Amino acid sequence: MGAPGVFEGAREAVPGASEGARAAHEGILRRQSARESAARTYARALPIVPVRARGLTIEGADGRRYLDCLSGAGTLALGHNHPVVLEAIRKVLDSGAPLHVLDLATPVKDAFTTELFRTLPPGFADRARVQFCGPAGTDAVEAAFKLVRAATGRTGMLAFTGAYHGMTAGALEASGGATEVRVARLPYPQDFRCPFGVGGARGAELGARWTETVLDDSKSGVPRPAGMILEPVQGEGGVIPAPDAWMRRMREITAARDIPLIADEIQTGVGRTGTFWAVEHSGITPDVMVLSKAIGGSLPLAVVIYRDDLDVWQPGAHAGTFRGNQLAMAAGAATLAYVRENSLAERAQTLGARMLAQLRKLADEFPCVGDVRGRGLMIGVELVDPEAPPHPAAEGPRPAAPELAAAVQRECLRRGLIVELGGRQSSVVRLLPPLTISDEQTTAVLDRLADAVGAVAGGDLGRGGNEPRVGEPRRADGGRGEGELHGDGREPGRRRTP
Repeated sequence: MGAPGVFEGAREAVPGASEGARAAHEGILRRQSARESAARTYARALPIVPVRARGLTIEGADGRRYLDCLSGAGTLALGHNHPVVLEAIRKVLDSGAPLHVLDLATPVKDAFTTELFRTLPPGFADRARVQFCGPAGTDAVEAAFKLVRAATGRTGMLAFTGAYHGMTAGALEASGGATEVRVARLPYPQDFRCPFGVGGARGAELGARWTETVLDDSKSGVPRPAGMILEPVQGEGGVIPAPDAWMRRMREITAARDIPLIADEIQTGVGRTGTFWAVEHSGITPDVMVLSKAIGGSLPLAVVIYRDDLDVWQPGAHAGTFRGNQLAMAAGAATLAYVRENSLAERAQTLGARMLAQLRKLADEFPCVGDVRGRGLMIGVELVDPEAPPHPAAEGPRPAAPELAAAVQRECLRRGLIVELGGRQSSVVRLLPPLTISDEQTTAVLDRLADAVGAVAGGDLGRGGNEPRVGEPRRADGGRGEGELHGDGREPGRRRTP
């Protein structure tokens, strides 16, 4: 079976699906398992074969329909195949414009950078420079490290426990799962599992003081670094929002010591947390921002934005063959403009607060729900072992329960809901719905998740009960048009969240 949350190979009969569709579905999954690397992840926990998608909805090769609250790990700000994104891509394709241009200037690139700079935090765009990197977020992180090391002449980096910055060597060294530590690690504030056992403003302040001590103590073993990288909300670390006051303290600490502050907005950016960029919650202006995921409108694109006085690179000091992805820039510009013009960040703030309030009631009903947290439409539900004693003290949280989280993920999938796991022990069920999710779709998502948690808490696994059958030929988006694939009917949900 592999790691918690992995259930590759688990199959069920698909109601309403033809024998041919089921056979095609099974064949594709078998060939993937036989041919692809053992490093594959999502395919193990989500044994589906997407063939069509729109908005929040995915349809599999076997006829099943799902509500997608993974959204390409936050890449799909507007959901699948949004009309403005498709139109932007078609426009470039139909124009005869070159699709590969290295770092040459083009009208498409100019439109993208203009829209990107329009969205940047006040005071940052006026002095900003942009570097197009390789196509993944981890490439932007590597470029940012390279940039601040060149600008400062120093080599060390500061990062935080629980961090995730990518899968290439330098990015991994700054992430929480590093095995060979060449980056100094600092405590990231959190209430539920506070490293100091106090949580709240006091816990955050202790973390800030520890940071100052590490930097100012000549015997700390940490020389003045080239930069500090942090996530305004830790995503893979378990959906942990940084307190605004703590973010401001990190800005003060780094500015006073001439340490460039790098904000990793790869997953938090483009309206996800309720402001266009998550640093805007605290009002800080970082020296560097690394961006990817949603800025490409579902296509590969990554950039580093930084203060102009850090721009010490010589020509060719950093490059990448696919840094000029024209289709991604067109899709990205359309996405950025749509989010900005339609106030989707504000919508994420309002809807996210409503979802958090509903989900927190699950903790009152089910002891296995230890904590519900998030910001905007970046939400996490941490599962704990309700039978185990609190740790490390009597008033502390109960131990994480990755097996229960994996079971909730499985039960969600049976009910036609795609969710991801994260956190220290993969014990956090994560929701990253598109910013275009409707109120009705939100209700359907919450209903299905509550059903899944209830089934796991009650030991009623795999029976399905009276929940919506995901293979039935009806609309799986709660009846709203943008998520529609085909068919009709509504998605009532079996139970309402408390």
